[in-house]
Amino acid sequence: MLDNKKRINIKAGIKVNIVLKQDQRTGKLTSGIIKDILTNSPIHPHGIKVRLQDGQVGRVQEILQ
Repeated sequence: MLDNKKRINIKAGIKVNIVLKQDQRTGKLTSGIIKDILTNSPIHPHGIKVRLQDGQVGRVQEILQ
């Protein structure tokens, strides 16, 4: 499984599960296709922040492809 904390593994157009800001307490996952990568650093301990094609923003928890 690819490491969701490394920016190199995250690309626009791949399907991922993210956790939205309001779901961080519950850990509820939202799946979608990445539109933009918002984290600039190569590694982030809580996952790389992305915007999905539907406009939702969250941190990548799982890479599905």
